[in-house]
Amino acid sequence: MAELVTVDDPEDPRLHDYTSLTDVELRRRREPAEGLFIAEGEKVIRRAWQAGYGMRSMMLSAKWVDVMRDVIDAAPAPVYVVDPAVAERVTGYHVHRGALASMRRKELPEPRELLAGDRPGPRRVAVFEDIVDHANMGAAFRNAAALGVDAVLLTPRCADPLYRRAVKVSMAAVLAVPYARFASWPEDAGLLREQGFVLAALCLSDRSVTLDELAGRRHERLALMLGTEGEGLSDGALRAADVHVRIPMEAGVDSLNVAAASAVAFYATRPGT
Repeated sequence: MAELVTVDDPEDPRLHDYTSLTDVELRRRREPAEGLFIAEGEKVIRRAWQAGYGMRSMMLSAKWVDVMRDVIDAAPAPVYVVDPAVAERVTGYHVHRGALASMRRKELPEPRELLAGDRPGPRRVAVFEDIVDHANMGAAFRNAAALGVDAVLLTPRCADPLYRRAVKVSMAAVLAVPYARFASWPEDAGLLREQGFVLAALCLSDRSVTLDELAGRRHERLALMLGTEGEGLSDGALRAADVHVRIPMEAGVDSLNVAAASAVAFYATRPGT
């Protein structure tokens, strides 16, 4: 059974994992280096625990102790019970949900390992290029989970999917979809081709086919490539692609937000359609 400890001092070193959660640059450096990520809210904490992530600690307001009792009893980690005012001073914001957990990261697989997988291996994957907005990252992962994408590949500059906001927006879907990060891009696009994937770039292009046409080809292994929120896919990624694909638009709109585009692409290419 976990130890319950009431903490009144926001400077208490035992709360170190939860300090300055609103400082994005600090947390982006600290969390991977220290092997942790923050789960916020009852549902996200439960899903992280159920997904097999180890727990370092929990920080709860008193009203959440009974609600989280089953997790507290199951997780061999200390539980710090704090007043909401203390939680705000520690984290830098008002913790509306009153429940935070510091979870242990898992070691990421290598892209080649992820793509090979157990037989038959992944058939449909997403490649996110330089997506740096954590909300878009979380939403795109949630779309991938909901619409049956087997795995996600990230380019080196992509945001951390385990950053608190990304995990929260995804409703913990980032914990359910296998993912890996390329060491070099677009050079590593060849790893996809080696495994028999057709690389389909979502873009505005003179030579693009419609999404319906791509879906109708029923490729055995398909990698859907989506680019940054502003500029879209890089020239290098477009050159690496086997096919350019567009989502037909009306009313003078030329493109969708990357998270919305991912949902449309994942739905249109799902197996059996």
